[in-house]
Amino acid sequence: MNDFVITVATIIVVLILAKLFGEIFEKFGQSAVLGELIVGAVLGPSLLSLIIPGQNEVLVFLSEIGVILLLFEVGLESNVYKLLKSGVTSTLVASMGIAAPMFVGWLYFTLAGYSSTVALFAGATFAATSVGITMRVLSDMKKIDTEEGRIILGAAVIDDVIGLIILSVVAGIVDAGKVSLLGIGKITFFSIAFLVITTWIGIKYAPALFRLINKMKVRGSIVVLAFAMSLILAIFANQIGLATVVGAFAAGLILERTEQREHILSSIKPVSDMFVPFFFVMAGAYMQLELLGDMKNLVLILVLTTIAIAGKLAAGLGAIGTKANKWAVGVGMVPRGEVGLIFATFGLSSGLIDNQLYAVLVMVIILTTFITPPILKPIMAKIKA
Repeated sequence: MNDFVITVATIIVVLILAKLFGEIFEKFGQSAVLGELIVGAVLGPSLLSLIIPGQNEVLVFLSEIGVILLLFEVGLESNVYKLLKSGVTSTLVASMGIAAPMFVGWLYFTLAGYSSTVALFAGATFAATSVGITMRVLSDMKKIDTEEGRIILGAAVIDDVIGLIILSVVAGIVDAGKVSLLGIGKITFFSIAFLVITTWIGIKYAPALFRLINKMKVRGSIVVLAFAMSLILAIFANQIGLATVVGAFAAGLILERTEQREHILSSIKPVSDMFVPFFFVMAGAYMQLELLGDMKNLVLILVLTTIAIAGKLAAGLGAIGTKANKWAVGVGMVPRGEVGLIFATFGLSSGLIDNQLYAVLVMVIILTTFITPPILKPIMAKIKA
């Protein structure tokens, strides 16, 4: 078989298995992301070797488009004004949920002898939060509109923004090759300035542009322009030294304010369904499962999972002064999911961490996502909607 046939056949296998395993995991109340990760691990070098990350350039490209679409969609579902008005409680929960695990993670890796850059990166990975699985649990229990649900959702949006800024800071440090307060301050300033300026300009002028595009008769004009905008801002972010996903997220925030938001969101979801699984499958393919057979690694996974969980449980203390259940809020912030995977994959692809640490971090991300539903459900069952 020629290369074209092999590549297309691989794409078919990846898509079908990703959906099948995603369905299986969702049947058991888990995130489809976990199923897609397992598909990648099975098809990767550790088992079947159908996917070799360093050789499958087409799959790597598809995964990069997938992660851009993923963050673009997150931005489309985040309201910038609600973000600014999310309240003191959500802001406090998000801040504590980032600061606690990030600091403890950084401290652990520093004491363990890792470089300051790796320690900062690992701590930042623990700071990430993905509450998709939490929202699924609350939705099934019809508890999204509880005080706990509102606090978690508000904190999650803030967490996304701060997490992306942290990722850009880490990316800048990797490029610079060292950690310095001046460097961190400079990248943080550029990240915030990028989000604020692009979002402000976009919200001001995008509606008029899209009203004009709306008059076009060519099918798919709006969604194509929306996707193009996410790619343009991703390139722009990359060119000024920020993570590409920051640009995609900014594009989503901008278009969330347009009249065509619902049309764009409903049109982009099928596209995301085609590309996003490649990101998670490739993330799984990078894992070297044999490394998990080492007792030293298993102990490290256990220690880091404890740090990851405890750090987010501390976020529940941010709900002090409200009637919200602090345990419910803390547990709801525990899953790392796709956001943590974006961090881990960036660390590996940039050469910041090796395969061993990558496998450990991915296992921590998986475990934090796995344990949330069975712990959160009985807590939320006692709370009146």
